[in-house]
Amino acid sequence: MDDKPTTKRRRPPRTPKGRQVDPGALTDVQALLTDRPRRRDLLIEHLHLIQDHYGCLAAAHLAALAQEMKMALTEVYEVATFYAHFDVVKDGPSPPAMTVRVCDSLSCAMAGAEKLLAALPGKLGKDVRVVRAPCMGACDRAPVVAVGHMQTFQASADKVAAAVKARPHPHAWHASADFAAYQKSGGYKLLKDCLSGKRTRDELIKIVSDAGLRGLGGAGFPTGRKWSLVCAEPAPRLFAVNADEGEPGTFKDRYYLEQDPHRFLEGMLIAAYVVEAADTYLYIRDEYPELRLMLAEEIAKLEKAGLSPHTKVHLRRGAGAYICGEESAMIESIEGKRGLPRHRPPYVAQVGLFGRPTLEQNVETLFWIRDIVEKGADWMTSQGRRERKGFRSFSVSGRVKKPGVVLAPAGVTARELIEEFCGGMVDGEKFKGYLPGGASGGILPASMADEPLDFGTLEKYGCFVGSHAVVILSDKDDMKAVALNLMKFFEDESCGQCTPCRVGSEKAAKLMAKGPWDVNLLTELSTAMRDASICGLGQAAPNPLLCVLKYFPDELKKPLGTW
Repeated sequence: MDDKPTTKRRRPPRTPKGRQVDPGALTDVQALLTDRPRRRDLLIEHLHLIQDHYGCLAAAHLAALAQEMKMALTEVYEVATFYAHFDVVKDGPSPPAMTVRVCDSLSCAMAGAEKLLAALPGKLGKDVRVVRAPCMGACDRAPVVAVGHMQTFQASADKVAAAVKARPHPHAWHASADFAAYQKSGGYKLLKDCLSGKRTRDELIKIVSDAGLRGLGGAGFPTGRKWSLVCAEPAPRLFAVNADEGEPGTFKDRYYLEQDPHRFLEGMLIAAYVVEAADTYLYIRDEYPELRLMLAEEIAKLEKAGLSPHTKVHLRRGAGAYICGEESAMIESIEGKRGLPRHRPPYVAQVGLFGRPTLEQNVETLFWIRDIVEKGADWMTSQGRRERKGFRSFSVSGRVKKPGVVLAPAGVTARELIEEFCGGMVDGEKFKGYLPGGASGGILPASMADEPLDFGTLEKYGCFVGSHAVVILSDKDDMKAVALNLMKFFEDESCGQCTPCRVGSEKAAKLMAKGPWDVNLLTELSTAMRDASICGLGQAAPNPLLCVLKYFPDELKKPLGTW
C-alpha cells in the first residue's frame, strides 16, 4: 500500500478571531437598554444612553452594543465617530469627567470667544477639558459656553468656572410649558376641529397656500404645495420635523420653543393630520437639552389627553452635526445612520423616512399654522413692505444694542432692522456690513443695506436670506477674518461624503489663513465647490469668501485681522 502524504493540522487560535465582547461590558449595556427595542433606527438613542451614563463611548461598550443590536461593529463605530458629541475611546484614558465647549462661530468670536479659549484651560485646571464647538443657537447672548450639556450665556471665565463647580444638569434649567393655560386660551380647538371632521384637509391646504406660508427653515418652499405633493403619494406617509437649526446666527426656533411650545406642537399635529402621517419624528438638536426634556413631557401630556390619536410622535435627539439640518441627512440620522445627504431624485416627499413618502417641516413654519388658519390668509398677506407679503422672524446678532428674535414685515431691510427693531449700532461702532442669511447666505456691505430681505431678493448679488439669520458687522470687524471663520465652520461641518466639499473647504481655509489671498485660485476653487458638491453645504460654503472678494476688495490688501 502506497504511503499517503500527511498534512499537519494547524492548531486552532488561542482566542477567536475578531473583536470579542467583554461579558462585563455586555452586562453594562443590557442594564442601560433594559427592555428598549434593539432596532437599527434607535442606534443613536442607545449611544446617547451609554455616553450620558459613562461620559464616553468605550470600545468595549461599542462592541457589546453591536452584539446586542445584532449589527456589525463597523456600522456602530462609523455612526459613533461621525457625530461631534460622542466621545469614542479606543485606547488610552477616558476623557475628563467634565467637558467645556466654547462656541467659536461668528457672533461668539466677535464677542470674545478666542479670549475665553485662551483663558479657560488655566482657570479650570487639568480635570476639565476645554474644546471648540460650532454655533449653539444662542447668538444673541454671545459668547456662549456649554458646561457639560448646559449653556452659560454672555460667558466670562469666572461665570464658566462657577458653572463647572456647580456641575449643572439639564433639569436645573428645565424649560416650562403650561399645557392647561394654552388650552384655556383656545389652544387645540383647531386640532380638535380637524380630528372631528369640521375642518377638511383641502380647506387647510388652501388657507396656508393663500397666506403664502413657506418653509422657514431656509429653503422657502411653499407649504401648501408641499402638503399637496405629499398627499398625492401612496400611504403610509410619515412626517419629519426639523428642530436641528444649526446655521450660525440662527436661534428663532429655539425662541419659539421657549416662548410657546404648544402652539408649535398643535401646528405639528395639524400638519400630520393633513398628510395623514402615521408616525411623526421630531428631531431636535443636542444643544437644546432643556427643550428636549420639556417636549418629551408635553408630548406625553398630549397623548394622555387623546390629542394625537392620528399619529405616533417620536422624539429623536441629534448628536452635534450641522449637516443634519439638511432634510435628507436628518432622515438618515433618524434612521440611526451617519447624516449623509442623499442624492436626488427621488425627493423626500416621494422616498423619505424608511423609504416612505415623507413631509418635512421646520419648527417656525409649524408655529404659525394655528394663527394663519384661525385668523385667515388675509391676516398674513396684509403685512409686508416693498411689495413683499407676510412677516418674517429674523435672528439678529452682532454689533447691535438689542440682539434677539425680531418679528418684522417681509421685505424689511437690514438698515431698518438695526434702527427700528434693534436699537441701533453699539455705541462707538460704525455699520460696515452684514450677513443676510447666516453663514451660508453671503456678506453684503453697508452700502447695500437698503435691499429688501426676503426669499428671492438677494440671489442676484450672490446671497440669500435662508433662515433669516442677520449678523451685523462694524468697523471693528475684519472681513477676511469673518470669511475665514465661516469657511472653517464649513470645513469642520462637512460630512465628508463628496470630495469638492470635503477637500475644497479645507483647502480654501488654508489658503485664506496663509495669505496673501490669490483671487484667481480662490475663485476657481469656489466654482468647483459650487458646481460639484452634492448638497447645499458645499455649494454655499464659498458664498462669504466670494462676497468679500467682490464687495470688500480693499480688505484684501490688509493683513488678516483677529478679534
